[in-house]
Amino acid sequence: MAWTWRFEKSDGSEVQPAVQPEEFTTQGDAESWIGEYWKELLEGGADQAVLSEDATKIYGPMSLHANES
Repeated sequence: MAWTWRFEKSDGSEVQPAVQPEEFTTQGDAESWIGEYWKELLEGGADQAVLSEDATKIYGPMSLHANES
């Protein structure tokens, strides 16, 4: 199983991330990674992220803006 992030603008269009993530082996690893890099991702043009396990969307879009939920 592979956990991956998709990065989007606020309108849902996909953007290339400023920091390229790997494929993660656990949800916790994926969440720890985004917790470490969300500021760089936001500064690089991503507004939100979607987490998937293989082809299944787990959650998102999740805002990368600190003042939003």
